[in-house]
Amino acid sequence: MERTIRQYVDKDLEGVLSSWEAATRLAHPFLTEEFLAQERHNIPNMYLPNADTWVVEQDGTVIGFIALIGNEVGAIFVQPDFHSTGAGRALMDQARGLHKVLEVEVFRANAIGRKFYDNYGFQPLSESVHEPTGQELLRLKYTAERAA
Repeated sequence: MERTIRQYVDKDLEGVLSSWEAATRLAHPFLTEEFLAQERHNIPNMYLPNADTWVVEQDGTVIGFIALIGNEVGAIFVQPDFHSTGAGRALMDQARGLHKVLEVEVFRANAIGRKFYDNYGFQPLSESVHEPTGQELLRLKYTAERAA
C-alpha cells in the first residue's frame, strides 16, 4: 500500500467529487438532494479554483482531499472505506504544515466530522446557523502549539 499527499490537478476532479459525495452522504444525511446538486456544481466551478487543494492517493487512486482557503479548512473528505486509516489525519497534517493555526466549520449534526476534529485537537470558537440549510454550525480552531 502506497499513500501519497500531493497538490490537486484537474485530472483529480472525479476522484475529488466521488470522495466528497460518498463522505457527504454518510456524514450529512440531513442535506437535501437540491443542496447536494448545487454543491456538486459549485465544487469544480467555484470552490476548487479558489482553494489550495491537496489530495490523498492510495495505490494511484484519489481517496480524499482537503481544500484550504488561507488557514480555513473549506473541505476535507475521505472515501468512507478509508475512514480511520489515517488518510484524513495525513491531509490535516499537510494543512498544519502550511498553517500553524487552522479554522473550520462543521455541522453540529455531523457526528463523524465532529469526532475527527475533536480527536485532532480542534477547540470550539463559536456557533451559528448555516443559512442555506438551517443547520447549526460549529466554528472550531486548531493551534499547533496547543496540540504539540
